[in-house]
Amino acid sequence: MDERCVCQEIQGYFLDRAFDRLKLKGPRRDLLLSSFRETQITVPVTLRHNGENVLHTFQGYRVQHNHARGPFKGGLRFHPDVNLGETRALAQLMTWKTALVDIPFGGAKGGIAVAPEQLNDTEREELTKRFCQKMAPIIGVHDDIPAPDIGTNPQVMAWILDEYSKSHGFRTGVVTGKPVELGGSAGRLEATGDGVAHLAHKVARQLSLDPAQSRVAIQGFGNVGSHAAIAMVNLGFRIVALSDVHGGVFAEQGIPIDRALAHVRETGSLSGLDGTSPITNAELLELPCEILIPAALEGTITSGNAADVRVGIIVEAANMPVTHEADQQLQQRGVVIVPDLLANAGGVLASYYEWVQNLQQFPWERETVLRRLEERLSLTCDTVQELAREREIDMRTAAYELAISRVDHAIQLRGF
Repeated sequence: MDERCVCQEIQGYFLDRAFDRLKLKGPRRDLLLSSFRETQITVPVTLRHNGENVLHTFQGYRVQHNHARGPFKGGLRFHPDVNLGETRALAQLMTWKTALVDIPFGGAKGGIAVAPEQLNDTEREELTKRFCQKMAPIIGVHDDIPAPDIGTNPQVMAWILDEYSKSHGFRTGVVTGKPVELGGSAGRLEATGDGVAHLAHKVARQLSLDPAQSRVAIQGFGNVGSHAAIAMVNLGFRIVALSDVHGGVFAEQGIPIDRALAHVRETGSLSGLDGTSPITNAELLELPCEILIPAALEGTITSGNAADVRVGIIVEAANMPVTHEADQQLQQRGVVIVPDLLANAGGVLASYYEWVQNLQQFPWERETVLRRLEERLSLTCDTVQELAREREIDMRTAAYELAISRVDHAIQLRGF
């Protein structure tokens, strides 16, 4: 199954369930599901190949799903599997995510179908700026604000800021996730992972779990997974397994995160980390532990492996890592799932705080950013859990119902 099918199928089921429960039908339902605008472009870039300059073209996308509650907001992904269907599903997810944490943004997503590691810095810069040139008419500080995602980083955001500013003046708020030196926010880089850890800790306390006695496995050791690991260790948890695209490592006594980070910087992967045993990504998902944090790609926990997942809590750091069939199986077994809609919302919260700082031209301290982020996540989690208890539903269904209701109400008020 390709990424497009995974994203659309997973989200489609959860949305259908929520819409049915909310009794949203016909044109009203169609309006909530329809994209405001879908843009597909061709991005030409000259690449150096075998000593010669060769023209290549790449497909780029930006889907602006809904802006009833505020400007479009969503990441920009550089990955070979980027396509319109996947981008559409992820743009919808951003709409529900911004509504759930109650910030004045809508939802969007973008990307380029490219393997960024196969380009040098000059080629990546050219690709990014050409993409920005073509997307400039539809992005803007109060229109659509991109941010980093898979395959992109603060440097890519700096290139977009530079290109956009050539024709619009210096507009720091046109992107978030920028370098701090160019108006980025302190705490933005670790915000998503910190939020994941904060919610994992909150739910663990509710279940009377002692962090020191709680084993944690994290699939994915990129920006989100690595910062979640750092924050979990700081909260007293024991990380027993980590993985990246090359495979995973396991140590029952716990993995020193500082040593793992240094090893990745030196070698490019977790493989061969001293004091650990090698495991596969599939084996990591099946380890007996108290908390599992899937922080890789979509659809990693499926009906085929859900029965082998032996955890008490799953905190979805990645977008849509659990398929709807697996979700049903895990819920029936009593596994507590903190859904992606809530779990990884720290990133968009920090993006919102960065945008606010840019508008005010007044930077906040890192501690202020993370404190406000954790407070908002805790408040949202409490609201979702209260709704779940009231309606006798799981947290994911409650989160979707709350988010959809807020977007629907905004549409009714504005009279779209």
